[in-house]
Amino acid sequence: MMTNVIDKDQQWLLNCLSATLDPNQELRSFAEASLHQASLQPGFGTALSKVASNRELPLGLRQLAAVLLKQFIKKHWEEGDDSFEHPAVSSDEKAVIRRLLLFSLDDSHKKICTAISMAVASIAVYEWPENWPDLLPFMLKLISDQTNMNGVHGALRCLALLSGDLDDKMVPALVPVLFPCLLTIVSSHQVYDKYVRAKATSIVYSCASVLGAMGGVYKTESTALIGPMLKSWMDQFSIILEEPVQPEDPDDWSLRMEVLKCLNQFAQNFPSLTESQFMVIVRPLWKTFESSLRVYVRSSIEGTEDSYEGRYDSDGAEKSLDSFVIQMLEFLLTVVGSAKLVKFVANSVKEVVYHTIAFLQMTEQQVHTWSVDANQFVADEDDVTYSCRVSGSLLLEEIVNTCGGEGIDAIMDAAKKRFNESQQQKASGSTVWWRIREATLFALASVSEQLVELQVLEVTRVDVGNLLEQIITEDIGIGVHECPFLYARIFTSIAKFTSVISHGVLEQLLNAAIRAIGMDVPPPVKVGTCRALSQLLPEANKETIRPQMMGLFSSLVDLLNQASDETLHLVLETLQAAIRADNESSASMEPIISPVILNVWALHVSDPFISIDALDVLEALKNSSGCIHPLVSRVLPYIGPILDKPQQQPDGLIAGSLDLMTMLLKDSPSDVVKAIYDVCFGAVVRIVLQSDDHSEMQNATECLAAFVSGGRQEMITWGGDSGFTMRSLLDAASRLLDPELESSGSLFVGTYILQLILHLSSEMSQHIRNLVAALVRRMQSVQIVGLRSSLLLIFARLVHMSSPNVEQFIALLVSIPAEGYDNSFAYVMSEWTKQQAHRHKHKKWVNGANMVWAHVPRLDHRKDCQTLFLMLC
Repeated sequence: MMTNVIDKDQQWLLNCLSATLDPNQELRSFAEASLHQASLQPGFGTALSKVASNRELPLGLRQLAAVLLKQFIKKHWEEGDDSFEHPAVSSDEKAVIRRLLLFSLDDSHKKICTAISMAVASIAVYEWPENWPDLLPFMLKLISDQTNMNGVHGALRCLALLSGDLDDKMVPALVPVLFPCLLTIVSSHQVYDKYVRAKATSIVYSCASVLGAMGGVYKTESTALIGPMLKSWMDQFSIILEEPVQPEDPDDWSLRMEVLKCLNQFAQNFPSLTESQFMVIVRPLWKTFESSLRVYVRSSIEGTEDSYEGRYDSDGAEKSLDSFVIQMLEFLLTVVGSAKLVKFVANSVKEVVYHTIAFLQMTEQQVHTWSVDANQFVADEDDVTYSCRVSGSLLLEEIVNTCGGEGIDAIMDAAKKRFNESQQQKASGSTVWWRIREATLFALASVSEQLVELQVLEVTRVDVGNLLEQIITEDIGIGVHECPFLYARIFTSIAKFTSVISHGVLEQLLNAAIRAIGMDVPPPVKVGTCRALSQLLPEANKETIRPQMMGLFSSLVDLLNQASDETLHLVLETLQAAIRADNESSASMEPIISPVILNVWALHVSDPFISIDALDVLEALKNSSGCIHPLVSRVLPYIGPILDKPQQQPDGLIAGSLDLMTMLLKDSPSDVVKAIYDVCFGAVVRIVLQSDDHSEMQNATECLAAFVSGGRQEMITWGGDSGFTMRSLLDAASRLLDPELESSGSLFVGTYILQLILHLSSEMSQHIRNLVAALVRRMQSVQIVGLRSSLLLIFARLVHMSSPNVEQFIALLVSIPAEGYDNSFAYVMSEWTKQQAHRHKHKKWVNGANMVWAHVPRLDHRKDCQTLFLMLC
């Protein structure tokens, strides 16, 4: 028995621990510094262990001591560990700490027990089994002592923590002795409560996971370990799943969840073994599936019972109903996707689908959250979040992919039944009739690609279209405030099925979306209308929608001013679709749309997603009839001063402004290019010559390429000095081809040089020798393969442009030296063959290419060389 006598040193430690909890900042800081100094002295770990294990001390101080002990162990226990700090704990002190901790595992306070278990597990990572051989026997003795339930809990908690760090060397030795003890606990429901049995099952899961990971290399060994025990576990799991799921019983949900996690591991890692025993759990699994739906509807969907949402047990494990249901759906997903196990549910696919659709209903918590927070609605809709809706939809997808036509039939049959049920609920006066209909649409949308693409669609096309059209025509007339989420789901889902819905119904839906987006409707409806419009506008009849477009543009601009970062991209995407759908109306709205979009772009220029969306809208405006000149005249007064003083701008604004300029230059008439040239050309060149920011240099290079592509020969005459433009272009090329410049800064120089030789060929011809020499030096210095390839393409272009006098160009290459090679021609051909060898893996072709550059210095007849070079290019 350890003594609880508190000596002088321990009292000092207790005072320090108490002081770290004092509201006085100065006192807390002094106490923390004192503890740090004490941690460098021998015996500090022992002192903390004594406080943590002293059951007569206040709970808070003991818990704090245990937490500090865990940190102490991590820093000072194992020399050579990444987190180790001197001094190291002595062997004698280690032994004392281990002994004190083990005898404290049966503490009656769960929080203390958890903290002690974490400290034990931290030590075990370093010392078990070699340097702590008595740990496992002690644990097994503790979990087998039915007279000491606190000890059982403590040992299981410690083993659960330890099992998360087990490797393929520890588990094979542990499983044969540990699993029988765990099976005794799990099967003794009269002795052990569900919480303890769930903890025991979680250890089985952890060990099964490691055994499964071993299966790739040690398949025979891992199968031999788990095989003899599998039947006993499957029998026990069937007993647990046989009983109906009970409401407001989180310990029962946790136990079933751990069972399902184990079954999932067995099914994934030992499918043949599981197949032989699976029949025993089929009926119990179905009972759990059915009964859990009833509890889920009352607890999570209707909110009439407690679902324990967002709550955790003393060990930090989630205890909600949702987490259990998600695990159940994921296990069914594994079963359906298993070639060996799907046969066990094949005859029940229709029932599985029917029940799964009910699990897709919005919960009361989701209704509350999404009603007031459009951002969360968008985030949950876009992201594959951890939820019953996501797991259920993935299960439906797997059923369709695995079962094909039967899966499609099951989806359609269940959808029709659920739709009819919602009709009956509505007729009876239910206020939540819309939930199951919204879930039905969500289910259909989750498998929309399969419904549209599979060959079986030719059989079900009319049924899908008829069902969807029936829902649209009936529900679109309901007040949007009455069922906002159903409205939102109609808009987001139906757009995925345009190929199976009649033109008239789609037009009706489009008109409804245009009306709704201009109304004062709940946020989810706004989101739904945006999604629908983005899908429907590109295919809409322009003449039909034109009378409504001005109102739509005004509504979208208003919505843009109200949008948050999360919803902004959705509104921008919709606005882009509207502009492309009606160019004529866009011209009238340009004075209103452009300033708003430019403001959005400027505010979010450092956000790559929103800024790109804003640029896409501006590009759509630019391409609309009559918009480019007013748009450019609006942009230039703002962008010119920014580019002139790049050092004074916030991060990202210069690179973003160059992107904007490049977009405006591309495919624009020469007068527009000239207008941009007059304001921005000199500044863009200076950025290339002076900037050290790689993103700025890359974007400026693309901008110069766009200038050359748009201005062409006329560009040479622009500017006061007739030679200014060409000198500037060549200066920029010189810096970008500087072998000392980091490769990233030159990333787009290949495109730029190509534009120069394509559109200013006569001006470039007198600089070809210097250009070739610079290209070779740059190619030999780059680290980015893509950049080297783009420079190589310039040589191919130069060869074609030199025809029919290719021999002169080859002679030029031969006359230019290249480091490490006979000449530049030898180097270029070497790089070319490497590139083509990688792409084509054509040995004969490569050998021919190698022959060219290997022998060209000795060839007297350049025509032969020309022929071979052209063959390569």
